[in-house]
Amino acid sequence: MTITLDSPVGNAPLAQPLTLTYAQAAAFALEQALERDSNVVALGEDLGRGGVFGQYRDSEGKPLAQRFGAQRIIDTPISEAAIVGAAVGMSLAGLLPVVELRVIDFALCAIDEIVNQAAKNRFMFGGQKRVPVILRMPIGLWGCSAAQHSQSLEAWFTHIPGLTVVCPATPQDNYTLLHAAMASRDPVIYLEHKELWGLRGDVAVLEAGQSGSQAAPAELGKAAVRREGRDVTIVTWSRTVHEALQAAQTLYAEGIDAEVIDLRSLWPWDRDTVFASAAKTGRVLVVHEAVQVGGFGAEIAATIAEHTSASVARLGAPRVPVGYGVLEQASRVDAAKIAARVRTLHRPA
Repeated sequence: MTITLDSPVGNAPLAQPLTLTYAQAAAFALEQALERDSNVVALGEDLGRGGVFGQYRDSEGKPLAQRFGAQRIIDTPISEAAIVGAAVGMSLAGLLPVVELRVIDFALCAIDEIVNQAAKNRFMFGGQKRVPVILRMPIGLWGCSAAQHSQSLEAWFTHIPGLTVVCPATPQDNYTLLHAAMASRDPVIYLEHKELWGLRGDVAVLEAGQSGSQAAPAELGKAAVRREGRDVTIVTWSRTVHEALQAAQTLYAEGIDAEVIDLRSLWPWDRDTVFASAAKTGRVLVVHEAVQVGGFGAEIAATIAEHTSASVARLGAPRVPVGYGVLEQASRVDAAKIAARVRTLHRPA
């Protein structure tokens, strides 16, 4: 696949929209940012060969390091604490680092740098410096990867003041939200899903040539209504958006019309869109792949209950480590489980 833009990236006009995978969409956004801003750098393990999921390969499939060099696409030692610590220092010195932590499970090795340094610096020093660092931490189940490579820990980071938390569910959002994250100039926990890398979809690009349409810049904290409905609202994010849409199709055939809201970012999250939907349907199910106990869905459900009269329920994974092989299915929040939970919540008059 070759992508060219009538812009600083490429030499020929672009036919719009592109069809890209989730991984390619993010790589293309990073490629554009590297081309347009000399302060953008990327660092992490395996970046020199294009990343373990191909998310650091350019529009021609070549590792970004071949184009931008080892000083901007930086292969690091296997030390998450060193990677994030270096990135925080880079950001304070005026660079805009994009950090690759491979999977969110490994971010736990850098929790001090994330929570006590990146998140707090702007507050502790009177706003003298901002920390524009993007921390890419792929979340979620990853087939047959077991307990240490399959976690969804977004609730940990939404709890920390100073962090923005983003969860793209589509190739388009993985393109526009990565641009928005870099434009925010604050530390962003950027949570891509490990099982979405190969998902293909149309992607309109920013600042395209006159030969094609442009994507609207993304707004952090703005949800997307993926499906409109009148009977029940399903609020979700990341890979579970696709399971919820599949469940909504099943439910519609049974006479239950479900609205599906993709939050897209968890902090800030779009209360207005959720409240409006809750007022319309009167029933809300908050769904996520993370363990239900202490999950961010509890915050959403509590806020809905405090501000609306809607009936609210939650659905998340059981509080067990993700098993291997056939045991993994017990932790999956799939379309069948979502549909079953909606049926218990929806009680026609």
